[in-house]
Amino acid sequence: MSRPLLEIQGLCKQFGALRVTDDLHLQVRRDEVHALIGPNGAGKTTLIHQIAGTLASDAGTISLDAHDVTALPASARVRRGIARSYQITNVFRQLSVLDNIALAVQARRGHSFSFWRPAARDTALRDEAAAVLDRLGLADHALLSAASLSYGDQRLLEVGIALATAPSMLLLDEPMAGMGPQESIRMVEMIERLRGQVTVLLVEHDMDAVFRLADRISVLVYGSVIATGTPQEIRCNPDVVQAYLGGEDIA
Repeated sequence: MSRPLLEIQGLCKQFGALRVTDDLHLQVRRDEVHALIGPNGAGKTTLIHQIAGTLASDAGTISLDAHDVTALPASARVRRGIARSYQITNVFRQLSVLDNIALAVQARRGHSFSFWRPAARDTALRDEAAAVLDRLGLADHALLSAASLSYGDQRLLEVGIALATAPSMLLLDEPMAGMGPQESIRMVEMIERLRGQVTVLLVEHDMDAVFRLADRISVLVYGSVIATGTPQEIRCNPDVVQAYLGGEDIA
């Protein structure tokens, strides 16, 4: 089996007496969609913060493509190939949809945002941004302000901003939170299109989406991974059923 893209060993994070991630071990294979599920308070979002570098770990190691990134700041991890979305939509609402993506492309190239005005006229930059919007199904909205988009489209745009950094690992923290049924379908379809193009670690409470999207699923309970397997293996795992759903079968 090929080396995992993301490998986490013995990861811990404690807030006072509360240990939120507890000797956590996880491997995510290259190009898979790997879902992380668990009850509220299991430590899923804390883990995403630790991987992204927005929260320092107390112990353990995080390796990306066999490089130890544990001590790197978030900005350096982006350059290494880690990008993320947030539970709360985080876009530049006053800018156009295209300019939101172009800013991310510009940041990936290593330019200061002080050069934004001339960069906005950079044809190659804007062409690359337009290609990302086409990938998202938002090309028709390119010149609209981000604030004018529907909530679901703003969530898609946020994923596009992450994709514009050309990541090898995309962290999606509840991308369907607050969405209606049709908006959720569009997000699921977009994530499906990413399969094989970028490795995705997905935190999501919508179990229908998880079991449709995931190649493998890891179950987090009290800060530790209690099981990893295919959707069918997880669906039939008695420890998962008991710990996650209180004895009810996973739909």
